[in-house]
Parts: sequence; C-alpha cells; structure tokens
Amino acid sequence: SSAPPPSSPGAAPRPRLHPAKGRRCARSARPVSRPSAMAAQKASSIEAATRRAAEVPVPMDDDDDLAEEPQGYGPMRRNQEKGDENGIVFRPAEVEDVVIESVDEEAPYAKPEFAALTPKQQGVRRQLRRVPVPPHRMTPLKNSWQQMLQPVVEHMKLQVRMNTKRRCVELRNSDQTDDIGSLQKAADYFKAYMLGFDQPDCVALLRLDDLFVESFEVQDVKRLNGDHLSRCIGRIAGKDGKTKYAIENATRTRISLCDNKIHILGSFANIRLARDSVCNLILGSAPGKVYTKLRTVSKRLQERI
Repeated sequence: SSAPPPSSPGAAPRPRLHPAKGRRCARSARPVSRPSAMAAQKASSIEAATRRAAEVPVPMDDDDDLAEEPQGYGPMRRNQEKGDENGIVFRPAEVEDVVIESVDEEAPYAKPEFAALTPKQQGVRRQLRRVPVPPHRMTPLKNSWQQMLQPVVEHMKLQVRMNTKRRCVELRNSDQTDDIGSLQKAADYFKAYMLGFDQPDCVALLRLDDLFVESFEVQDVKRLNGDHLSRCIGRIAGKDGKTKYAIENATRTRISLCDNKIHILGSFANIRLARDSVCNLILGSAPGKVYTKLRTVSKRLQERI
C-alpha cells in the first residue's frame, strides 16, 4: 500500500479509521476554555456575597444586650430550667406596660329639661261631669260629704258641688288642676260610691290607675225568678256576709250586692277570679266547693307576690 500524501500546512485534519470498530471518528475541533468558566462562577459568587452583606443590618452600640440565640426547629430547651414531661420549657412573655388613656367624649349639647305644661297651657277648656245620685244613696252621701270632698278638692284640685234640683254631683276642673285625667278619676270615684262601695275603698280609684268596676246581673248568668233568685242572692252573701267576705279577701276585690245587680271593684285579673266564684254560686255550686277553689287561688296570688 502506498503511504498517504503529506498534509499541507493550514489544512484541516483528515479523519482516521478506528482500529477496533473499523469506522471513522472525527475529533472535536471546539476549543475548551476552562479558565474563563471558573472566572465567571467566581464573579457570580462574589456578587451574591456582596448582596447578602448589604442586607445584613449594621449593629448599633445599644444592641449588645440583644444577643442572638441559636435558632432551630422545635421548642427551645435549657439545662437550667425544668420543663414538663416532654422537656418543653414554658416561660412567661415579657410585655411592656401599656397605659390606656380614657377620653371623655362630651355630648354635643345637654338634654333639655322642660317643666310639665298645665292644662291651661295645653289649651284644655273647662269640662264638667255630672254623677247622678240614686234615692237610696242620698242619705249616705250627706253623712259622708266632707270625707268625699277632701281628696277631690285638696289633691285633685277640682271644683265640686251638689245640685239638689237635678239630684247629681257636678265636677269641674280649675286652673290649678295639674293632670288632665283627674276629672275622669273623680267621676269614677263618685260613681263607685253611688254603686254601694265604701268611701275608703273608692279612694283607691284616685290613687291607682289599674282599678276598674265591673257590673252584671244574676239573670245574665242564669234565669232565676221568685224564691230561686232570693236563694241565689243568699248563697252569694252567705250567713252574715261570710261568703262575700271570703271571696273579697281571697281575690283582693270588693263586691257590692244591690238587689239582683252585682258590682266588683278591683284589677282586671282579680275581677275575673271573683266573677268566676260568683258565677259558680249562681249556677248552684255549694259554698264549700267554692271555698276550696278560693284557697288554691289565694295561694297562687301569694306566690306571684
């Protein structure tokens, strides 16, 4: 075999055959520059170190007492302190003293206070009430006239007179009357007296606002005539008024029996209890049975109080 011709200077190297596999392989013609890669890596590390150094705060003179403790994962443990079963030490947190200043917010303006207007300032005109006097109550009214006038004139500041021609009591408000409803209260006061209630019981209508008078007849509950009506009224009154007083004391009401008419004075709930007891007597219930119910009612009233 002839020798290969000499290669000319400056020509590219020719591929040679691999002795083991019998194929041609070309050498890499890329030059390797290792020093330049190392310089770039070193420059990047320097730049990262400079950036980290710029982010670290500069220690001050008064930061010596703030010694950094080694941080790690999990709770901190110290040999001098005792912990719980797991060795965890709980220490109270230090909180600076906080001073709370209360600011008194003053109202923009004070609440106005005005005196109550008199009926004359409210434009209330003179009003008149007439209460008729039945013939059987004329004599008791004459006997207790001074007692009837005292609370109406002194406390209610009303003007009262007896009209003998019309046989009625006339009531009128004056300039000194403070309450507008005083005239109506005084009218109810005299009406209750005309129905047969005593004067001390009627005064309660002037002092309290939740008192009423309810009236009904025996025929409204059951039609009774003759002796049956008389016996019914006797059952309601009882011997010497025993049954009537028992109902009054148990229900805290006052009852007035005027022939076949029954008047009850008291509050709304108490009037209902007394009316039920009276209706049971009218329908024929025995007084002993009514007494038993009254005991239960009186116990309930005491429990409420």
